[in-house]
This record gives sequence, structure tokens and C-alpha cells, in this order.
Amino acid sequence: MNTTKETIFILFSIPLYSILIGTEILLSNWQQRKFYTLRGVLENIFLTICNAGLDILLRTIFYLSVLMWCYHHQIFSIKNVYLYWFLLFILEDLAFYFEHRVDHYCRIFWAVHVTHHSSEEFNLTTGFRSSVFQPVYRFFYFIPIVLMGFDPMDIIFMYALTQTYGILVHTQFIQKMPDWFEAVFVSPSHHRVHHASNILYLDKNMGMCLIIWDKIFGTFQKELESEPVKYGLTKPGKISNNPFNLIIHEWKEIGKDLSKKTSIKTKLKYLFMPPGWSHDGSSQTSKELRKRVS
Repeated sequence: MNTTKETIFILFSIPLYSILIGTEILLSNWQQRKFYTLRGVLENIFLTICNAGLDILLRTIFYLSVLMWCYHHQIFSIKNVYLYWFLLFILEDLAFYFEHRVDHYCRIFWAVHVTHHSSEEFNLTTGFRSSVFQPVYRFFYFIPIVLMGFDPMDIIFMYALTQTYGILVHTQFIQKMPDWFEAVFVSPSHHRVHHASNILYLDKNMGMCLIIWDKIFGTFQKELESEPVKYGLTKPGKISNNPFNLIIHEWKEIGKDLSKKTSIKTKLKYLFMPPGWSHDGSSQTSKELRKRVS
């Protein structure tokens, strides 16, 4: 498969990230805002290396087999090149929205994704704080797009493009974008809400590039001056200094819940219900927490 487009894009993006991150570090220290710590940056680098290694391994297995098989059995074929790339952007962004929503509302997938939310810092390197095991299942969300006639390598390229945008909204330096922009696209303000541990903000603003999906499907929340964002998890302090524990800590919590003397049905709910669900009310989901404080 031809990977030229993706390779060129990666080579371009590395100096872009370096310049932007370096500038943000200098500005945050100059303004005494301290958005960065060495430990936080090293954790983010470690997690993105783990994710990238697994992604390369699984890409060889799945993208050369499952997705290419689906591509050879495509239902549609789009000839117009402009329509092709426009629809690919829309469909890939929509697929990400649903993947992201499942990551937040199903606990076994939250156990993968929680790593990205575990930092109490919010800066450009937080965008690299990857959900390490996400490549294991991400390709499933691409299957419908492939069946519509889109080349798997084009999907990978578009994912790289949109993911770059998703990284760049991890900043506290841009407060608000113009109203027309915030009406359509994900902004830094929108994504700060997504990373918040405030009850009001939990499980909101799931989009990568387009915020319209959140507005359509009811997961949009505006950043409010009356509710300053608190970054991190609702139950901080549960993650040790062991870097590998950043990846597996929620799986340990799931193991504790599964060890409780409950029925098979209840154990399955601990796996597939939203994070925070409990059979005895000892913990609450984001929806339950909002009801409690409303």
C-alpha cells in the first residue's frame, strides 16, 4: 500500500509540533502560568510511543487483511475526487465521534481511554497522551467507511490529519475562537470542557474536528466563566508513579469489582455499563452525579 501521503505529512508535522510546543512552554513559564511539568511531558511521550508501536504492529495485521478485504467488497464507488475527500472527512470525523462516545459510556473501553484523561495538566503534549490499546479496536469503526468505497490508506491519512487538529486544541492560551468557528468546529474552549472533571462537564464535547456532532446528539456543553475547568479524573490520586500503571490502573479497578460476590449479570454490568456504575450505589455515573447536584 502507498504510504507516501502519510509519511510526508508526518515529516511536516514533527517540526510543527516542536515549534508550537516549545513556544507554549516558553510563554507559560514567562507568564508564570506553569502549564507544563517535566514528569507530565515524559508521561505523555511514553504513552504515545506505546500507542504508536502497537498501532504499527496491528496496522500490518488488520489493515492488510480485514480492511482491504472489505475494500474489495465495497458497496459504492465515488468517482469525483473533491466529493470523495469531503465525504471521507465527514464520515471519518463522525466515526471518531461515535468511537469516542463509546469510550466514555462503556467501562471496558473507558479503561483504555481513561489514560488520556488522567493528567491534571492541559497543554499541547496532553494531545499525545494516547489511549494505548485503542488501535486494538479502532479499525472496526473504519469498516463501514471502507465498504462505502474509501481506500483504507486514505482513511489512515485522513485520520492523521484530523488527529493533528485534535492535538492542537489541547491548549489554554486560546480562550475563544470567533462565534462562527465555535458553531461548527471543535475549539480549545470546547476541548477544555471535555478534559474537565467538573460534574457539569463530564462526558461532553466528544468531537475531533466538528462540534456539530455533539450539538446533534446531545453531548455539547459550553465552557462557562462561572465554572472554571478542573483537569484530571473525578477520583484523583489513584494512579501510582509507575508509568505502566497509567495504562492499566482502571483494569485493576474493574478486577476488584468483578471479584465482588455478585451475579453474572451484575459482573457484566461492571464491564459494559458507563464508568461509575455500581450495583450498591457506592459510586455513580456522570449522569447520576449530575442528577444529584441539580
